Amino acid sequence: MDHETYIAHIVEQSEALQAAAVAAGPSAPVPTCPKWTVQDLVRHIARVHAWVCESLKRTPADARPDAPVAPKDWDELLSWWEGVRTEMVTTLGASEPGKPAWGFLPELGSYGWWARRQAHETAIHRLDAEHARSENVPTLLFDSELAADGIDEVLTVLSPALARVKRPEVTVEGTLLVHAADAGRAWMVHAHGGAVEVGPVEDSATDADANLAGTADAVFRACWKRPSHAILNGREELMRAVNGG
Repeated sequence: MDHETYIAHIVEQSEALQAAAVAAGPSAPVPTCPKWTVQDLVRHIARVHAWVCESLKRTPADARPDAPVAPKDWDELLSWWEGVRTEMVTTLGASEPGKPAWGFLPELGSYGWWARRQAHETAIHRLDAEHARSENVPTLLFDSELAADGIDEVLTVLSPALARVKRPEVTVEGTLLVHAADAGRAWMVHAHGGAVEVGPVEDSATDADANLAGTADAVFRACWKRPSHAILNGREELMRAVNGG
């Protein structure tokens, strides 16, 4: 997807997240995020968006910015979040995607990287808000293009980097074939020696130690450890290699 499409998804998913959060109410529990209420969820995404605003003001060589403090009052929190996400979207849209910025993965920090990251961050937390609002969350909440790109980000960007930087103790060994059927995309995850590598699938009949398959929406949810109708066969422990833990 291009830079403008990622930004459009940030707006769309933010608005849907807010609608679900308001419908659920600030004190509602979030089943997919144990110990969180909806207010905790909104405070989290609002602080992330504010933190991204600070990150976009910095270069990759600068120090990590502090996460701003969010208001405690529910109405003030919603208003503050609207302000910071509007600033984030405006700032992202005002520059080319290749413009460097501070990132928690320094080798990838750019406006384009942040736009992609926040499209999927916001989408997953929108899903959390939907679970807080209702027990009956639609099985096709995300379009296949967005969901498949989210799978690709988890597998090819976050999982290898976080396994290396944050979770070197994850030493599961083996291969995991991930298939998003409606998007026509597949990935082969290789986990070995604490490292995670991901490559293309050259043969759909390739054997793997485990297989994760379903719609792109379902697989996207499974990769983020959310309730999903994706089917996992084989050595289930290989899912520990996804997202580095």
